[in-house]
Amino acid sequence: MASTHRQTDFAFKRTRSARVISLDRSGNVRSVEEAGTAGTDTRRLRGRLRRLAWLLDSSIRVPGTRFTFGLDAILGLFPVLGDLLGVIVSSYIVLEAARLGAPGALLARMLLNIAIEGVLGALPVAGDVFDAVWKANQRNVELLDAWFERSGKRE
Repeated sequence: MASTHRQTDFAFKRTRSARVISLDRSGNVRSVEEAGTAGTDTRRLRGRLRRLAWLLDSSIRVPGTRFTFGLDAILGLFPVLGDLLGVIVSSYIVLEAARLGAPGALLARMLLNIAIEGVLGALPVAGDVFDAVWKANQRNVELLDAWFERSGKRE
């Protein structure tokens, strides 16, 4: 029995995709990205920053209330080292905001929020309560989101 095989040729069309090349002031290449992927990456990064801020500031609800606090407040219970670690983790959000191109004034405001939380949060007992209420990380993500909306930046 003769079998007939149908041969199908698939033509793979090779398309050139546009690339975005970032240069530093000296003309050296800092990064090369496929055009169109930057928006997706930005959207994912902003989502990760929102989740991190929620985890640090509001991930734990006090039963029977609407009051929430996060891991940052728990870290603050450990004198000096906990507060320092909280400031370091909070600074990551500011670092990513700078990478996204946020202006210096916005970054300064974000750093001020972290400094306020770091200094006042270092106070025994009252500082731990302040940590739970101030929520610097969520404030900073809200500032970043507002800047994105105002500047018309695309995700």
